[in-house]
Amino acid sequence: MPEKAIGRISHYYGHISVGIIELTDGLKVGDSIHIKGHATDFTQSVDSMQVEHVNVQEAKAGDSVGIKIAQKVHPHDTLYKVVN
Repeated sequence: MPEKAIGRISHYYGHISVGIIELTDGLKVGDSIHIKGHATDFTQSVDSMQVEHVNVQEAKAGDSVGIKIAQKVHPHDTLYKVVN
C-alpha cells in the first residue's frame, strides 16, 4: 500500500507507551500509520491522540501530538500514513 511521510517521533514515554510526533501533514483518529526507523518497523491504527493533553480527532501540520504506541519507538523514527 502507498505511504506518505507525515512526521517524526520527537520523544517516547515508555512507562505510558506514548510517542510524541511532530507532524508535517494532517492525521486523524482511525488512520493507519507505519512507524519506521533504525530498530523500528510496524503498522498500527491511531485509536486516540492528544494535543496539549486534550483529546482531538484530528491534527494538522505543525502540531505536536501524543499517540498511544503499540511498540517501543525512538526519536527520529519516521511516521508514515498508509494511504488507501
